[in-house]
Amino acid sequence: MKKNLLFVLMMLLAVVSVFAGGSGEDDSNVVKVGIFEPASGDNGAGGKQETLGIQYAHYLTPTVTIGGVEYAVELVQADNESSNDRAATAAATLINADVSVALGSYGSGVSIAGSDTFRIAGVPIVGITCTNPQVTEGNSHYFRICYLDPFQGTVLANYAYDTLGARKVYCLAKLGDDYSGGLVNYFVERFESLGGEIVSETFPEGNSDFTSYIANAKNSGCEVFFSPVSTEAAQLIINQSDSQNLGMPILAGDTWDSNVILQAAKGKDVDITVTTFYPEGADPEFDAAFKEWVNADSTRLSNNGGDDTISAVTAMGYDAYYFVLQAMQDAGSTDPADIMEALWGTEIDGVTGHIALDQVNGDAIRNTVYVKHANTETGLWDALPAVVVD
Repeated sequence: MKKNLLFVLMMLLAVVSVFAGGSGEDDSNVVKVGIFEPASGDNGAGGKQETLGIQYAHYLTPTVTIGGVEYAVELVQADNESSNDRAATAAATLINADVSVALGSYGSGVSIAGSDTFRIAGVPIVGITCTNPQVTEGNSHYFRICYLDPFQGTVLANYAYDTLGARKVYCLAKLGDDYSGGLVNYFVERFESLGGEIVSETFPEGNSDFTSYIANAKNSGCEVFFSPVSTEAAQLIINQSDSQNLGMPILAGDTWDSNVILQAAKGKDVDITVTTFYPEGADPEFDAAFKEWVNADSTRLSNNGGDDTISAVTAMGYDAYYFVLQAMQDAGSTDPADIMEALWGTEIDGVTGHIALDQVNGDAIRNTVYVKHANTETGLWDALPAVVVD
């Protein structure tokens, strides 16, 4: 009799447990979004700022309704360390955590290196600012909300030739780096087609002395110094260009759009112009609210480089979060395969503009590049006219 009573009590507890699990605390009402970004290494500063945009959007919108059911969104982070060698491990960490979709990475090389891990697992990933065409080329699981390097490189080459009047440009990339090497190649292709001349060099991993490269640029008679490298290398180039009196404008791509660059350039004799995805001031409501949020927490402020300057990658991270939430709603499912299918037709109006993808590689349909010039007196960016290509 006692055994029967014990059995009945156990069954009742099991039933209560099942019903309790049906509350809002049920794991089935959680959808996980992976953050595949560098928090360390050469691109750690940019990765942290891109992640801040995702985190801010999540702070504002921590839930999503999918198929009539409200889900809590859980962000799962994995530091890829800005390293191609660590990319697969970071991707596997997110997959093992059962993310439905991932975001990232800042840095095209690490994006390419981690791609196959996501593909094999059948998990879609949305690139935020990884601009090398190879990230999405020939696959159906990697998508992207930013413009590509052929577009950015062409705009930069036109700017050097037409606006700056340069006819000879010095190009410096990091050896083996997909981003800087790729963007330099597209720049060179366009600049030479205009009739310009190029002097090109690369520097190895771990290099911190750029004096010989700066001297070569000066001695070769070049009129512009183009080096779209990581913020870590950029700071060294800025400091050494000032001490060696480079004497020519410096051009760079989106990686230089950072308050880290502004801080390095302030008070120095350097002339820096960059292309980017978003200019502070384009959406005053977003800017003001983000600044309030980032200033409210010392860790967030530190991850933003120590002040509340808004980097374009932060705005892009913000948009990317809402883009994948919309894809989940369009899919009516948290299953990675359903989200992957829905992403092809997903569209939103973000703070960086309207976002929709082409049907070839899943790349964003973008036609605008923003141009900024570093004001070395104020330590702020001066916005120049945007470049719109029809």
